[in-house]
Amino acid sequence: QVQLVESGGGLVQPGGSLRLSCVASGTIFRSSNIYWYRQAPQEQRDMVTWITVGGSTGSVDSVKGRFTISRDNAKNTVYLQMDSPKPEDTAVYYCRAGNVWGQGTQVTVSS
Repeated sequence: QVQLVESGGGLVQPGGSLRLSCVASGTIFRSSNIYWYRQAPQEQRDMVTWITVGGSTGSVDSVKGRFTISRDNAKNTVYLQMDSPKPEDTAVYYCRAGNVWGQGTQVTVSS
């Protein structure tokens, strides 16, 4: 049974930093592109950033220059480094590999 587990969420001040982790069990990780999504209250779940098996990355314009995705294949982990977060980044953050989703981790950006 493949599982994804996110962690690292919490309360962060605007302009601060936070690092989210997505740990995968099973063999899916090393052969999968990994995606981070977020969902704010009463909003749809939107893709934020992604990293391919080969390490290529991409992100939506609203987080470019502030969020960085990386992966450590030895640890079956993908990271989302959030720098200079804004209140509008407040959401539940999810990672996805194939059709497997994690349970999400809450990020709240507030002073």
